[in-house]
Amino acid sequence: MKHMGNVLLIYTGGTIGMMEDPHSGQLRPFNFSALTEQIPELKKLGVKLNAVSFQDPIDSSNMHPANWIRIGEIIAKNYDKHDGFVVLHGSDTMAFTASALSFLLENLQKPVVLTGSQLPIGIIRTDGKENIITAIEIAAAKDKKGKPLVPEVCIYFEYRLYRGNRTTKFSSQDFDAFKSPNYPELANAGVEIKYHRDVITTTANRKLIFHRKLENDIAVLKLFPGISKKITEQIVNAPGVKALIIETFGAGNCLTDDWFTDVIRSAVKRGIIVLNVTQCMEGKVIQGKYETSAHLLAAGVISGVDMTFEAAVTKLMFLLGQSLSISKIKSLLVKNLRGELTE
Repeated sequence: MKHMGNVLLIYTGGTIGMMEDPHSGQLRPFNFSALTEQIPELKKLGVKLNAVSFQDPIDSSNMHPANWIRIGEIIAKNYDKHDGFVVLHGSDTMAFTASALSFLLENLQKPVVLTGSQLPIGIIRTDGKENIITAIEIAAAKDKKGKPLVPEVCIYFEYRLYRGNRTTKFSSQDFDAFKSPNYPELANAGVEIKYHRDVITTTANRKLIFHRKLENDIAVLKLFPGISKKITEQIVNAPGVKALIIETFGAGNCLTDDWFTDVIRSAVKRGIIVLNVTQCMEGKVIQGKYETSAHLLAAGVISGVDMTFEAAVTKLMFLLGQSLSISKIKSLLVKNLRGELTE
């Protein structure tokens, strides 16, 4: 049997923490001090569980960079006392939080597993029960040398473990709600949990560095046929914008109208960092492959390669918060910092 250790459960809010009142039928926040009473199977895991909850649990739609830093602070404060961490979180913005934590927690060598559910844990057909049990088991799992099996930020949902910053929410209805389009699953839970060790990141034995600053002055321009010059200019030229994400077509392609190229080129000259990510679920941006992206490359637009939108947003927030030069940020955007892109 694998050696199991101490796991800290962090409840931020979301569907998974709601219980149905047997009298009124209304949903109310779950009391995690009684977790083992609701999920008695946890006692069989041999894991010592501690729990901490946001005083005012929040719906994940209200998640904010300040909350990501708060979660990171809890992990950093308890890092030496626990073998792994499970973050219970609403599914809607879970991929953003997982991506942000991957950048905030540098040199991470312990599992941080985010999970949630599509149905409250108090509902008979809930998917939350299995998600919590397996997420805890993964967070505690070690190899024969006593080292964590998955020392990175990840998302566990419906029998699959994904790298957090490679994940996006795919369905609002299915229990299998997440996909990792451009990176393999880290593990699969069947009769046993099968870990795919060749795709799990391991880092040198270095001290955890927790970064406490994120900058959110980012604009997003999602392209569509017929996008107007007036609206494009208003988005790109909005006061205070430090970075712009363009969601393009296919392998990073977009319209070649002179006015559009001029707007983007002008933004780059003013010091705005422009990042190109594809609207496609799979694949990557290859600027210059077609004529319809060569002008972006010439204008100084940075390729987002195969980053998810969630990873692109949070990586920009992270880099903008580090007081780096524009040229340094541009060079780091195309560098694989936490497994978020394929170099």
